[in-house]
Order: sequence, then C-alpha cells, then structure tokens
Amino acid sequence: MPDMDVLRAGRRPAVPMPSDLFGGAWQLVCDVAEGSGAPVDYAAIGFISSCASLIGGKRRVRPYKESPWSEPCILWMGAVGDPSSKKSPALDAITGPLRAIEADHAVNHQTRMLGHYADVERAKVEKQAWQKAVEGAHKEGLGTPSMPEAAEEPDEPQRRRTMIMDATPEAVGAILAANPVGTLHFRDELAGWLTSFDRYSPGGREFWLEAYGGRSFVIDRKGTKTALSIPFNGVSVLGGIQPEKMAAALLGTVDDGLVARFLWAWPEPAPFRRPRQLADIGNLEAIYRRLDGLMWGNDMAGGNVAITIPLTPEASDIFEAWGRSNSRGVEDAGALYKSFCGKLEGAVLRLALTAELMGWAVSGQGDEPKAVTARTLAAAAEWVDDYAKPMAQRVYGDASLPVVERDASILARYILKNRFDRINKRDLKRSPHKSHLPTMRAAGPMDEAILYLCDAGWLIDIGSRESGSGGRKSGDYLVNPAIYGGS
Repeated sequence: MPDMDVLRAGRRPAVPMPSDLFGGAWQLVCDVAEGSGAPVDYAAIGFISSCASLIGGKRRVRPYKESPWSEPCILWMGAVGDPSSKKSPALDAITGPLRAIEADHAVNHQTRMLGHYADVERAKVEKQAWQKAVEGAHKEGLGTPSMPEAAEEPDEPQRRRTMIMDATPEAVGAILAANPVGTLHFRDELAGWLTSFDRYSPGGREFWLEAYGGRSFVIDRKGTKTALSIPFNGVSVLGGIQPEKMAAALLGTVDDGLVARFLWAWPEPAPFRRPRQLADIGNLEAIYRRLDGLMWGNDMAGGNVAITIPLTPEASDIFEAWGRSNSRGVEDAGALYKSFCGKLEGAVLRLALTAELMGWAVSGQGDEPKAVTARTLAAAAEWVDDYAKPMAQRVYGDASLPVVERDASILARYILKNRFDRINKRDLKRSPHKSHLPTMRAAGPMDEAILYLCDAGWLIDIGSRESGSGGRKSGDYLVNPAIYGGS
C-alpha cells in the first residue's frame, strides 16, 4: 500500500480561524473572502494588518502601569498558499480602499506642493540677497554675515502613503520621514522581499528589523550633508508566499528573528462556490477612514506624539497569566518556532490594541477607547494560541523538512491532482508541468523525489532501455492506482 503521509510531508493540518478577535467586522471579512473565492483567513489577516498600519504611530499599548514597556501598532502578516489558492484576489480586495484614502491625501499634497514651490523661490531670492551682502562685507573688510534660515531651500513635502509595494530601505525611509504614522508594505510575493535584503545597499535587513519596532531611526544619505531623520520607523507588512518557496526564504537567511516576527495563515483552499452576497466595500472604506482620522497626542512643545493606551486591570491579569503559559514548553522546540514564541508577548499586545480600536471604528460611533479591555485581550490571546501557533508549526515544519521530502510531497500532490496513471521523468521537466514543479527542474532533485515516491509505494519503475540494452532508461513510471482508492 502507498504511504499517503507523503502528501502531508510531516506538515501539521490547517486549523480554522477564530472570529472573536474581529468582532462586528467578521461578517464583512467573510463576505470579502467569499467574493474573492478565497479562504477567510487571507482576508482576515489583510484586514487586521491594514487596520494596524492606519493606526501606526498614533497609538501604543502598555500592559502594566508598573512598567514603562509599551508596544506600537505594527503587525507583519504572511499568507501561505499555492498560486491557485486565491491569496492575491483576497488581499487585493481587502486592501483596495487604502488606495482611495491615499488618493484623497494626494489632493492635499498638491496644495502643499504649490506652497513648497513658492518657498523654494523665496529661498532663492533670500540666498541671492545674502550672497550680495557677503560680497559687500568682503569689499569693506567686514565680517561675513550668517546666512538667514529663509535662504535655505526647504525639503520637498512627501505625500501620505497608506501603502507601498517595492522600495529600497532609503526610499522607504524618505516616505516614513514624511509619514510619521507609518505605512503598509504590501508584497504579492514575500519570498522575493525576504531574499532581497542588502541587494541595493548594506543594512537593508537591519532597517526592516528596526521597522518592526517602530522606534526613531536615522539614515545617512549619500550626496547630502544632512541625515534623514525618521520619528517613527514603523511599517506593517502583508504579503503572500508559495509553500515551495518557503524553505529558501525562511531557512536560507540568518536567524535574526526577522521571519519569526510574522504571523502566518496557511489554510486549506476554499471550495468553489458562488458568492451569496456582495461585500460592502463602502463600509470597509469607512472603517479604514475612521482609523486614518485618529488624532495625535501632543507634547509640551505642541509636537505630535503617540497616545499610550493601557490595559484594564483585568486585562493585565489575563496577559500576565497568558505570558507565563506561553513561556512554558518551548525550550525543546525548533529554533524558528522557539524564536516565534519569543515574539508573541508583543504580538498579543499589538493584536489587542488593533482589535480594540478596530471595534470602535466598526461601530462608527462613540468616543475612542481609553483602555484595552479584558475581553479584547482574551480574544487576542485565544487567536494566538488557537491559530497563530498551529499555523507557525505548519509553516516551519514544512520549511524545516529535508529537500527530498518536500519535493516528493510536491510531486505526489501534483500526481494526485492530475490523476496520472503513469509519468515520464523527462516530460515532467517540460511545459506545462515544469511550472508546477519549480524545485525539480534539475535532474538531481527530480530523480531523488521519484526514487522517494518509489520507496513510498507511489510509483513503479517500468522504464525500458532505449535503442536496445545499451541505451539509457526511458524514465517511465506507473502510478499506483491505490492512491486513487483503486487496487
């Protein structure tokens, strides 16, 4: 009998997503997912990361009044699935209203640019007047007059960016310098991003590690005398990744905790069905706009500062108990999962802060919450325990497998999906098959995967010698009909 566990390749099964964290927004998220033909998981993580990006630097959460520890509103979310799993349609639909908000800000930006042009021309006039004054002072043997501030050309104002898709660290830094609330970095393919650090300039990976913490940051720019100062280096990240690309992206880099910062969603594909109702995208946009309109706090000098929201005393107690529970039982875990669990205390607080303000925005009425409630904190902890942790084990388990087992699992699923009764090794390396088996385009990986499936009872070698006994084997294999329930 064939070993059907090959299909799982040691992979943990998917778990359903708990809905309590989303409150009154859950039905809206479900409608968006259904309209996209995708599992609700993709729309859900897109929604909560979008909400977090709009809150950004304006709010922080503090777990204990006895401690200065606080967390910013930044979330990194990864959607895992095959190209046919409808990741992109769901994420595009849930983030779509961010573009409309950015377009509105662009109108205000145009007005600011007109003022900027006037300031530049005024600076040129002031500088010319100062230069003449310097010449006059030199002729008369007087001291050189200082250049007035009005003679220095102002930096060009940057427009509000609710979402960016591909940029170098220096470009992102320039955007953040003018967007102190932060932004959403949306990548259709996370694998390319995770493997691109330091491609453009040294320090790219370090920049993104800082961007998860939301601290102030300074970038020294080439060709300029001034450094770029970023008051809130905070970027929420959202994107998709294919299972066969995870190993290279997750394991092919230094273990500095960057990939462990992601909360993953890897559901089973949604069965095809006709949507039952149209998602209310207008309501989704209204939720985003309310969060985008949150006001800043002010410091003694009148500058913008984040408002820190505490947990209620009951929520602090729940968080303390959960924190003790989270720290138990991870010492013997793999390095990636252990690192992941070590980041979850901050993640629970960030999820709770986002959910509390998200609930307020969904209701569309009342004053902004002054604290994170016990109910919201408990929902965030439940979401992490019942969903984020099992999904991380599913992701890291697959990424940690030996290459031959991953390839054999991919090939087995491809055989099963197409109901092949036989395969030819060389044909599998040609179109249309090769695009579905990207890790096995070379002879070695394909040979090893096929041999593994032969040992597992999936395939039977029936290759005959070409051109008589002296030729090479034809590479033909029968597929065991038992994998389809036959005999």
